[in-house]
Amino acid sequence: MNTDMIFCPLFSGSSGNALFVQYGSTRLLIDAGKSGRMLEEALNMVGVDPATLDAILITHEHVDHIAGAGVMCRKYHIPVYANDATWSAMAGKFGKVPDGMRHIFETGNDFYLGDFGIQPFAIPHDAASPVGYRLWGGNVSISTATDLGYFPREVRDAVAGSSLVLLESNHDPDLLRMNPHYSEKLKHRILGTRGHLSNDACAQALLQLVNTGVRNVILGHLSGENNTPELALETNERLMEQEGVRLGKDLHLEVALRDRVGSVYTLEQKPVAWDA
Repeated sequence: MNTDMIFCPLFSGSSGNALFVQYGSTRLLIDAGKSGRMLEEALNMVGVDPATLDAILITHEHVDHIAGAGVMCRKYHIPVYANDATWSAMAGKFGKVPDGMRHIFETGNDFYLGDFGIQPFAIPHDAASPVGYRLWGGNVSISTATDLGYFPREVRDAVAGSSLVLLESNHDPDLLRMNPHYSEKLKHRILGTRGHLSNDACAQALLQLVNTGVRNVILGHLSGENNTPELALETNERLMEQEGVRLGKDLHLEVALRDRVGSVYTLEQKPVAWDA
């Protein structure tokens, strides 16, 4: 069995989210927030036949996370995993679920799916029962922490020491406040404790993660109108430099782009040190 873990943010942004991850012979999508056709094309770009997916893990019921999940489930008979509250909230958005394809987990309880160990943990967001995920394979783990109104200790502890973290850096607050296309209600929602992490809040969270041993972070779920990749990177890098975190040594930092398939990351197993 190939013991490397593969990760690729197919889409990560306010207009749609889907993450591919593989360990051993198990291939998963975390969310499926684009059309079925777009998801198929993105998977093909990284050499993955959609028919070989073993499951789709859903974080929450918002359309930018589930838009293509029902189509992919029905077309390729892919099992879908979500907690009970999320399944209830997806009713009417997901379409018919084929027999045997609906799986329910309990947030906070680990479970196994193929070669993966999976830990779903609660996140603060304005959805029924939203989660992030930590996926284990051997001694490597990947965590997703997006759609966060703030970064609580419980989320930090859930992803502490991960081999790689996809962390939300959604918006610049000044750009958001000045955006003439957003209503005051929408701005208040995004800026609230059940909304989305700003670049500044992300940087503070990132510093906490570095202190737990995280060394590889991808900034994700960027807003198309209220942020840019350059601004997200600049804001996060500035605080790291101020705090003495050496970029490229203590921390490798990249950005997942909203409108194109991201880089494919290969995480190798760490050698085990045995006592003499």
